[in-house]
Amino acid sequence: MEKTLMIRPLISVIIASTITMRAFVHKSLDLSGALVGFLVMSVHIAASYRFGALLLVFFITSSKLTKVGEDKKRSIDADFKEGGQRNWLQVLANSGIAMVLVVIVGQLTGWQDKCLDSKESALVTSLIGGIIGQYACCNGDTWSSEIGMLSNGQPRLITTFKAVRKGTNGAVTITGLVAAAAAGGVIGLTFVLFGLFTAKCNTDTVALKQLVVIPLAAMAGLCGSLIDSLLGATVEFSGFCTVRNKVVGKPGPTVRRISGMSILDNNGVNLVSVLLTTVLTSIACFYIF
Repeated sequence: MEKTLMIRPLISVIIASTITMRAFVHKSLDLSGALVGFLVMSVHIAASYRFGALLLVFFITSSKLTKVGEDKKRSIDADFKEGGQRNWLQVLANSGIAMVLVVIVGQLTGWQDKCLDSKESALVTSLIGGIIGQYACCNGDTWSSEIGMLSNGQPRLITTFKAVRKGTNGAVTITGLVAAAAAGGVIGLTFVLFGLFTAKCNTDTVALKQLVVIPLAAMAGLCGSLIDSLLGATVEFSGFCTVRNKVVGKPGPTVRRISGMSILDNNGVNLVSVLLTTVLTSIACFYIF
């Protein structure tokens, strides 16, 4: 066991450096995003292969989806970046809270994977639930946005159900919401599958109960996407630029307001939605497990 704990940090560095370098080359991350991503990924994998898997599933699936239909997205998104390049701020907004929780859980468990079991440790169970909630939310929000933007469904503002242009903050589609739930479910499934090899539950009943993580994570993905949309429709500005003929996120002389106020930008909205979903999932795990 001690040898495994000593080898894991080395493996984490190798995996993290390989993936972040590849992501930088393929423009999924810019230089600042690659450097911070390397740190975040190394910490996750060094703490637990299972936590590392959650991060990797989120990052890889989201990066792949971002590159699907780039021509159509370029015509819609005013802030479109080839490959969906994420910077250091976006990396931290999507994984910073989880990184802190991962370190705390590792310290509390002696860097061993634990099953969700409040009878054994309510604190550890709640913290692990928060990590699951973080990535279910981030994955759900990304899948919802990327797939929803490509769907033929009419986007509607979540606060009024008024039909709006694609790219409007706070707009939702049925396809996008289904994608959010599916994305969360993938995070839950990853947690359960890796747990079969890395965590030993105290009883068969506790082991069987881990399957509840899958629908719970699906709900977290959907909930996170809805919270993000609600915030986007209210505290994040959306307007239509008559010059660029696109929806933009900042007011201007050629911009006609669609919805929202200029209180938070997209990174701020993501951070708040992640924080709320993390807390809600943490509480749910405390009571369910």
